[in-house]
This record gives sequence, structure tokens and C-alpha cells, in this order.
Amino acid sequence: MIVVDSNVIAYCWLNTAQTPRAQAVRLKDDDWHVPLLWRSEMRSILAGYMRNGSLTAKQAGQVMARVEQELEGNEHLVESADVLALVGSSTLSAYDCELVALAQALGALLVTEDRAVLKARPKDAVSMAVYARKGHRLARVKPL
Repeated sequence: MIVVDSNVIAYCWLNTAQTPRAQAVRLKDDDWHVPLLWRSEMRSILAGYMRNGSLTAKQAGQVMARVEQELEGNEHLVESADVLALVGSSTLSAYDCELVALAQALGALLVTEDRAVLKARPKDAVSMAVYARKGHRLARVKPL
């Protein structure tokens, strides 16, 4: 079980330069957990792809539906007190603290490419490359 941020999700299901790394993480552990916030963040990422012409609205909807299906049952409401305690002891955004708080609550690692989170929370967060190097599970995710 791991917690992943929305960028890792996007890298896994969209065809990007980071897709191989994100899929290596998914191959190792496909039990991905997320705060409810991921939905809004993913929609924002997809909106960027639509605006730059990389995806149509229909394609973006298909990606979102697929990821929602894959993450079904693994979405969590994070305790505000936990998030705010982390905000009070760091310079991270509340959004980033929500991910860290979820990882702590689940006793899981946060996999992210966010440099600020990786630097501020080295005991809670690792990069995709570091996580993927630690082992393997065989499954394959096909990006759109």
C-alpha cells in the first residue's frame, strides 16, 4: 500500500515522459491510496491537456473514468486536525500536508515527484524512481 499524488496518477495513465517511472511504481504496488482531493487535482491536470490540444474532452473523460474505477475504495477523507498540525510545523501547502497526513494515518509511504515534499518529509515521502528500485510486482497499465 502506498499513497500517491495526482501527478503520479497522471503520469501513470497519460502518455508522458514520466509514464515508465509511474508504471514501474504501479508494477511494484498497485494498492494506491489517495485523499479525496485527488479528483479535483486530476481534473485540473486533464484540463491542461485539453487546453493544449493533447486530449479531447471525451478522451479526458475516459481517462478520469478509468482512474476513478482503479482507485475505487482507496479514497480517503483526511482529518483536518492532522493536516493543520503538519501545516503548522512546515512550509508545505495544505494540499501537500493532506497527502503526508494520509500516508501517516495509513502507515504508508507517499510517492511523489514534488521536490518540496521530498525535501521536507524524507521519512514519509519518496520519489517514483526510488520506490520503483526497491522491488517489483508484475502488472501493466496501458496509458491513453
